[in-house]
Amino acid sequence: MIEKTISLEEIEPAAFFGPNNVNLRHLQNQFPKLKLVARGHDLKVMGETLEIEQLQHKITQLMNSLQNNGTLSEIKVNEILEKSDSDIVQADGDVLLYGQAGKVIKVRTANQRRLVEHVSQNDIVFAIGPAGTGKTYTAVALAVRALKNKEVKRIILARPAVEAGENLGFLPGDLKEKIDPYLRPLYDALEDMIAMDKLKMYLENRTIEVAPMAFMRGRTLDNAFIILDEAQNATQLQLKMFLTRMGPNAKVIITGDLTQIDLPRKSMSGLSTAIQILSNIKGIKIQHLDVTDVVRHRLVKQIIEAYNFTNPEKEI
Repeated sequence: MIEKTISLEEIEPAAFFGPNNVNLRHLQNQFPKLKLVARGHDLKVMGETLEIEQLQHKITQLMNSLQNNGTLSEIKVNEILEKSDSDIVQADGDVLLYGQAGKVIKVRTANQRRLVEHVSQNDIVFAIGPAGTGKTYTAVALAVRALKNKEVKRIILARPAVEAGENLGFLPGDLKEKIDPYLRPLYDALEDMIAMDKLKMYLENRTIEVAPMAFMRGRTLDNAFIILDEAQNATQLQLKMFLTRMGPNAKVIITGDLTQIDLPRKSMSGLSTAIQILSNIKGIKIQHLDVTDVVRHRLVKQIIEAYNFTNPEKEI
């Protein structure tokens, strides 16, 4: 038996639980073997892992309905609870969490879904694929969800500070102002998923830390969800250093695109080596994404295909 806390921060708990907690009672009746305790914006659940996962799936559906319709009637609750699991998967579109202004953040392709499944079952996952396939966005969404569900105490987001084929020269300002431009994509994803005032608080108290990869040296990262973005721009020694920072209770996602390496010509990317030598270790999974997973503008997919055609030796 385990105990888990499900966060309801993105919705109004009173609307979710219903008048006199009538919706909560329906949930309890649907899952009689679980013990449910509502406390503010949290729902504490005690029971077996499989049943808790099934409950979370139903709660995701209920939250989605409340977000979309503004209310959650007793009739709607019963309708959702009576649906089969296959109906629910099709209906919720694999919702990961609810972001700013009720934005529904979900997986959108089969490979993204596999990535989410690998992360739930393994402690280190590599997400490898071209631009626009949702590698970073999905990884950040999983990290934010884990933080909201109190599965981890903090999020660590790291990126090699490597210029993308440009020589930017001397950057003015203090250290934070110098490195923030390299980390902007991570901030963009966070701002989609967390209210600005709460994100500011998380950054100030270091519940969420966004930092260059070099800042990881010498640290042990425990009780954390850790993401290394743009890992193709890490050398072999850097990537080994990063992976060995992992504490006992941690999840790690490494994202990268082997067709967009910005390292100096004399430096080899450590990403391709890592996925070769680590692929057979239990607890480590590698998920490849491809042009079919592109979720940006429709032209992005055609651009990638055009470059692949003219550079057939480059693997996407």
